[in-house]
Amino acid sequence: GNPAGHVTSGGFGPSTGHPVAMGYVNIALAKAGTKLFADVRGTKIPIDVTSLPFTPHRYRKG
Repeated sequence: GNPAGHVTSGGFGPSTGHPVAMGYVNIALAKAGTKLFADVRGTKIPIDVTSLPFTPHRYRKG
């Protein structure tokens, strides 16, 4: 029930196959793997803190 931070942007992530969002959380909660809940239009959904990038890149510099 305590606010942990706020979302700055979000949307569907085609490469992940599910919604993704970026935002700010308190430093104590910023470690990858931390489990939180987000309020999405009045519905609480479970989220995981993840480091960037969300998925590995698939390109080569050449």
